[in-house]
Amino acid sequence: MEQVGLAATSEVTLWSLFMQAGFVVKLVMLGLVGASIWTWAIVADKWVSYRKFRGQLDQFEQIFWSGQSLEELYRTLSDRKTSGMSAIFVAAMREWKKSFERGAKSPIGLQMRIDKAMDVTLAREAEHLESKLGSLASIGSAAPFIGLFGTVVGIMTSFQAIAGSKSTNLAVVAPGIAEALLATAIGLLAAIPAVIAYNKFSSDAGKLSGRMEGFADEFSGILSRQIDERMSARQAAE
Repeated sequence: MEQVGLAATSEVTLWSLFMQAGFVVKLVMLGLVGASIWTWAIVADKWVSYRKFRGQLDQFEQIFWSGQSLEELYRTLSDRKTSGMSAIFVAAMREWKKSFERGAKSPIGLQMRIDKAMDVTLAREAEHLESKLGSLASIGSAAPFIGLFGTVVGIMTSFQAIAGSKSTNLAVVAPGIAEALLATAIGLLAAIPAVIAYNKFSSDAGKLSGRMEGFADEFSGILSRQIDERMSARQAAE
């Protein structure tokens, strides 16, 4: 008897538990496995994109503060696909040039238009950084409850097996309980990395957005001084 029991125990694997589970529990497990795969796909995508984005910010800051003229830098970047600080810089310079070409007379209005252009671009870049993070938050918050739902269904199946067999033998209820606990485990397996990744990437997105906001404020000050100088020169010429 002892050898039979050991043999039966050795045959209990995760795959066998999945195959023995009911339709609802199987559906729950497959959904959670899919959520886990989606979580790791987002983690890989964000890790690569944030690393690339951070490198682009470092490169632009190095070029911007190297002493190169704003006009020359704008000509270099205006025809390229830009992101981050480069996109903010191009948006501000484009508004700057359009306004002066049209003979802007109000320095306050010009400054407001430039700041608005940078704010819109900054919001767009921040939205891009935070894309897909909502999926991580949803998986992290919902996966444990979905796994718990599978657990409840599995336990209900176990009680039905007890009622059908009219026996409280552990061998009767153990498979259903094991299936139920497997659903909970898969739910936690999907939720824990999602929560950790969400907190990590939310923090990184906040830091990157903060760097862009700091640049926008500094560049706004630089353009404000140049606006004053140009307006003063224009008034003197008149």
